[in-house]
Amino acid sequence: MSESVACAQAVIGQLLAQGVTDLVLAPGSRSAPLALVADAAAREGLLRLHVRVDERGAGFLALGLAKASRRCVPVITTSGTAVGNLLPAVMEAAHSGVPLLVLSADRPAALVGTGANQTTEQLDLFSGFLRHRGRVSSTAAPASWAAQAARAVLAAGGEVSGHPGPAQLNLELGLPLVPGSGQALVPAPRGALRTGRSARPEPVALPGGPRTVVVCGDADPATGREARTLAEAAGLPLIAEPSSNARTGANALATGRLLLAGPLGRQVERVLVFGRPNLSRPVTALLARADVEIVVVASGPEYVDPGWRASLVAGAVTVEPGPAEWLDAWRTADAERAARLGELNLAGALSGPELARLVVAAVPQDQVLCLANSNPIRDADLAPVRADPGPVYANRGLSGIDGTLATAAGVALASGAPTTLLCGDLAFVHDAGSLAIGPGEPRPTLRVVVADDNGGSIFATLEYGQDRFADSFERVFATPTGLDLVALATGFGVPARRVSTAAEVAVALTEPWTGIEILVVDVDRSGRAEAARRLAD
Repeated sequence: MSESVACAQAVIGQLLAQGVTDLVLAPGSRSAPLALVADAAAREGLLRLHVRVDERGAGFLALGLAKASRRCVPVITTSGTAVGNLLPAVMEAAHSGVPLLVLSADRPAALVGTGANQTTEQLDLFSGFLRHRGRVSSTAAPASWAAQAARAVLAAGGEVSGHPGPAQLNLELGLPLVPGSGQALVPAPRGALRTGRSARPEPVALPGGPRTVVVCGDADPATGREARTLAEAAGLPLIAEPSSNARTGANALATGRLLLAGPLGRQVERVLVFGRPNLSRPVTALLARADVEIVVVASGPEYVDPGWRASLVAGAVTVEPGPAEWLDAWRTADAERAARLGELNLAGALSGPELARLVVAAVPQDQVLCLANSNPIRDADLAPVRADPGPVYANRGLSGIDGTLATAAGVALASGAPTTLLCGDLAFVHDAGSLAIGPGEPRPTLRVVVADDNGGSIFATLEYGQDRFADSFERVFATPTGLDLVALATGFGVPARRVSTAAEVAVALTEPWTGIEILVVDVDRSGRAEAARRLAD
């Protein structure tokens, strides 16, 4: 009998008992027991298995699955560099509170440091980013195998701590790695380890006197609804980022970040903060002002306080209704600024903000929108507020462009709904390998809209876009690849086409699709810096 296979059965069986429904696997040798048991469980309909050849893409696929489902999603790798490739996804999960579980296969501990093949110190690879890490050995007491798995799932989900995020089980698996004659592979049913959840905290009552705005950054739908409900009940203006899931209703402002730089922004005396706001410098500056009271609403031990100004951190708050004149002033200013923005969008070639406006408006309520970092999500931050948006997701924990396609695929698979991703050409190229999905794998219904401006146009709006850096800008900041993105996509067997005008984009976005499709949209970045300057006026 193979102890390693028995260990894998116990671990995966306990994952199933704790509610795991999806599992991502990257191929390897030392992870063979886990792979064989996961495949057997999938064949029995006990879980949905997703296989990817690239560990970085596998990690972000698991991240997207966990982000949309709010369930713990494990990702299995073999030992060595395979585990290290999960670091970007683990970092993002740590900072965005996503329940990702790394199941890293390993050699027995006695082989570490001996020069054994594919052997390194794997328990320290994610140091500082894990909610929990455990060491599982195939030679340890069998009772420990399932107990360690249960503990890891609870830690990743924040069931005890209220602080979800990534966890790791490092499984030291000895030979043999395959079952003996007659040894079953399907894990036996197990009982779940249960926890008693703490009651929802009593809200802190706040007076309605100070001139207050509600700011909601990247957040799950439940947190977004909480922010919106509070803003509407208290009659307060709501500055909600695109992935806040709060950007709807009469109090949500389409141009809130721009208004903060004007007279109304200077009158703010108190900010109620939800989620993780980090998208714009005006919001960051507001949260750092010494004359503004910062109240953070957070359910776990980590909370947002970039300016070191928070005076209250609470699990929930209530606010007495503020004066109607305050909200009316913001609504009026927002309507005026939005009209000016609309005029700017109509001028010249198709721009990034205009493309974002088209995409945000086109995704039906029963579908899902994903937004890539850099300019796409910032452009969406100026799109008109919708009355009926569906869920919106983005990787705002660390705001990287890596893993963009894989994350969106995971979101689409977890939600079961058609999903549209708006990304830039560099984000698309960076994660193009995630289009490699093998035959027979679960395939998402995912439409990728690529804003192709041949480079990183966001840098043109920052300090490095000044004329004095013109000689260096294209090579070390914009970094155009010159690739034919349609050919790149079709090389992976994914249907792709190029569209160039707003009218063509609008039509394409209304067309039904199945599987993955790519729309490459020609976007002009020559006026990015000037447009940013005009927006700030």
